[in-house]
Amino acid sequence: MAVKSVPTQEETVNDSAISLFSTYALDGSIFDEMFQENGRPRGPYGKLLQSILELQASELTQRQQAADLTFLNRGITFTVYGEDSTIERIFPYDILPRIISDKEWKTIEHGLSQRIHAINLFLRDVYHEGRILQDGKVPFDLIYSCPNYQREMRGVKVANDVYTSIVGTDLVRLPGGEFAVLEDNLRVPSGVSYMLANREVMTQVFPGMFGGYGIRPIGHYGQALLEQLQALSPKGRDATIVLLTPGIFNSAYFEHTFLARVMGIELVEGADLLIHDGFVYMRTTSGLQRVDVIYRRIDDEFVDPLHFEADSVLGVPGLFNAYRAGNVTLANAIGTGIADDKAIYAFVPEMIRYYLGEEPVLQNVETYLCLRDDERAYVLENLDKLVVKAVGESGGYGMLIGPYSTTKERESFRQQILDNPRNFIAQPTLALSRAPCYINGNVVSRHVDLRPFILYGGEQENTVIVPGGLTRVALREGSLVVNSSQGGGSKDTWVLQEN
Repeated sequence: MAVKSVPTQEETVNDSAISLFSTYALDGSIFDEMFQENGRPRGPYGKLLQSILELQASELTQRQQAADLTFLNRGITFTVYGEDSTIERIFPYDILPRIISDKEWKTIEHGLSQRIHAINLFLRDVYHEGRILQDGKVPFDLIYSCPNYQREMRGVKVANDVYTSIVGTDLVRLPGGEFAVLEDNLRVPSGVSYMLANREVMTQVFPGMFGGYGIRPIGHYGQALLEQLQALSPKGRDATIVLLTPGIFNSAYFEHTFLARVMGIELVEGADLLIHDGFVYMRTTSGLQRVDVIYRRIDDEFVDPLHFEADSVLGVPGLFNAYRAGNVTLANAIGTGIADDKAIYAFVPEMIRYYLGEEPVLQNVETYLCLRDDERAYVLENLDKLVVKAVGESGGYGMLIGPYSTTKERESFRQQILDNPRNFIAQPTLALSRAPCYINGNVVSRHVDLRPFILYGGEQENTVIVPGGLTRVALREGSLVVNSSQGGGSKDTWVLQEN
């Protein structure tokens, strides 16, 4: 249904503002971030709704245009691979924020801290004693068949036992209002620069809103990231840290330059580094400078052509030997992609119980493993109802959304599953929550998810989670795909101060 009459606390609301919501859809089976089922605003959104209603539609349009222009002028872009028309695109941005209460955020914070701590314990265990495998909590063959399992990491001592210190975990809100974990991004998670850029742009286009809300700040992320990277080296604040990028043609190159700048560290490519006597050095105009920590934004297989992909020109020959000897720290550690695997994701709740003796605060989405005969049979019988994902893909690629698929697409996935069942999982088609977006002169509802960014320092109490994250939006009407490469965008995420 549509919102027929938008409640307001004042009588002096212009008609054009009310008409903004004339096509806003409410569905009792989908959680709406702004409105209750009766059409009244949820508590955190009351002030925002009032602010919107006090504006003319033309004012909202002007502010959206101002935001778009700011993104353009600052080069806030991403790359869509496989398209001939262009390399870079302006990151789509919606000016209406997504709001999360302090109480909700505390649950998210607790659940994510618990989850990332257990995952790090799991990664250390898998590459050393393997207790969780011996005890039958996670199958041996699931680990050793994982493309991201790096045998070279067996027995390697990782700095502070921190395998994945920089994490982006995708959350969705279910119809009942609770948050659940959709997937973990543990290798080279991206998107934090857009979270920070969204906030900066929001303060410019809606400066008056921030004064009356009590919104928790996020601008300290760069400093927090730098401190976590420094903590990975015995030199601490005296450590030389660099950010290793694949280069200008990478989809996240804007983010690489952004983060290097806010941390005040050098942005380097593989050719800028060399190995001498087992140590890593950076070429500078004043000579060679030893490097202590590398925040890498390239995947494992490209890090060192002597140990991994021999044809790689992105990495540094000999880097793995220096790493294995403990002469340089990589963040995140090589081999963390095991826990990125969407099949192993299904076992994270068990990891939490096994290592921490606790029940998960945040639940997983129900997941079917196609490598299991009975679950594969169910998936094949219900391809038109499920979302099927390749375990190692990201960005919305390698995915079938059953209810929106064609017969040809389903048959293609059926054959792929039969040919390589280990490579696929399936999940129910989720009714992702919807939030208000300003599109083509109207406020409409669109599906959203949330990617908070976690900085892990070795213990739950040393975990930093900036209050907010990247809210991604499926801007196309009816779409459930929020990835920017698939037509999605983002919006600022406000976490309110405790009252």
